[in-house]
Amino acid sequence: MKLVCDRLSLSDALTMASGVVAARTPRPVLLCLKLVAKKSGSDNLLQISATDGEIGLVISVPNVDIKEEGEALIPADKLNQIVRACDDSTVAISVDRTLATISTESSTFKVFGYEPREFPGVRRAGDRTDFEVDAGTLRRLVNRTIFATAREDTRYAFNGVLVERKKTQLQLVATDARRLALARGTCKGGDNDLSFIVPTKALNALMRLLTDPDAAVRVSRDGTQVTFVVGDASSGATLVANVDERSFPPFNDAIPKDHDRRATCDAGELGGAIRRASLLTNEESKGVRMSFMGKQLTLTSRAPEMGESEVRIDGIAYQGEPIDIAFNPTYILDVLKVIDSEQVVIEMKGPNLPGAIKVGADFTYVVMPVSLR
Repeated sequence: MKLVCDRLSLSDALTMASGVVAARTPRPVLLCLKLVAKKSGSDNLLQISATDGEIGLVISVPNVDIKEEGEALIPADKLNQIVRACDDSTVAISVDRTLATISTESSTFKVFGYEPREFPGVRRAGDRTDFEVDAGTLRRLVNRTIFATAREDTRYAFNGVLVERKKTQLQLVATDARRLALARGTCKGGDNDLSFIVPTKALNALMRLLTDPDAAVRVSRDGTQVTFVVGDASSGATLVANVDERSFPPFNDAIPKDHDRRATCDAGELGGAIRRASLLTNEESKGVRMSFMGKQLTLTSRAPEMGESEVRIDGIAYQGEPIDIAFNPTYILDVLKVIDSEQVVIEMKGPNLPGAIKVGADFTYVVMPVSLR
């Protein structure tokens, strides 16, 4: 295999592919990237594949001049480091059996790899598509939910995001048992309802592929795997992931439907007030009390041996009886980072019952209150 390609295009592709490579594994080939260079008529195509055994990615690299077709299996970390460290505009790669030579105008590196046939491969999607959604919509839905997944939890499927498609409606849901995020959007194609859970790592890899908001993303479920094709199947990227087969909790029961207190706040102003009020919290007293009365919201916090704070927001739109309710400030700040809206609506029922933050009819965030002594 011999080729010359644009260094920045190659570096971007290597960065995306390296995010899928296994962190630890007894199989050295899973620490590698497979490069396949081939000519198709007047087109030159370089494809980079990566897998950790559960997630697989195939990404195409533009701006490639293929001198000789072939395959290579090269350690991901070294290849990525070499390409990023060089500052030349182009990179040449040639492979003789398992020895890869990577060179620029001023540098030459020789890296030992493996036989390409040892790579387990990534199953490519067929022609079937269950539904299609534009990348901008999918990125917004994932961004609005993935932050609410659990980091380490073996219960249910808290380490993934539930994807549900009903006709033209697409819904993503995530929870860690203390909060729940639900985001809605639209899609097209197919009449059958579809539901599956995508692991968090797979969605993080997918997010790196959704750079063009207008690109089409074709999604298909096949047994225990789900495939996302971003852009054209031959020149874009394909991500294949095992679905989480555990049961997702009955989330509809966790969404309150009888709130009688409602506040509309400026999202930026609310975020700044919560950050200031949370300055005097600690692990033993990690909560900010929110007191709603009339057109004023007062946020207070107190930590033994540290002190206390009080921050006021005037001019909010509030309906209902006064209420004092406390939340973990991190959980509120997390959602304010992803809603991309100037205003948010906070709905409440009682100080010991979950509250909800909403943006229109397309986003609902349910969060449990905390008890402050």
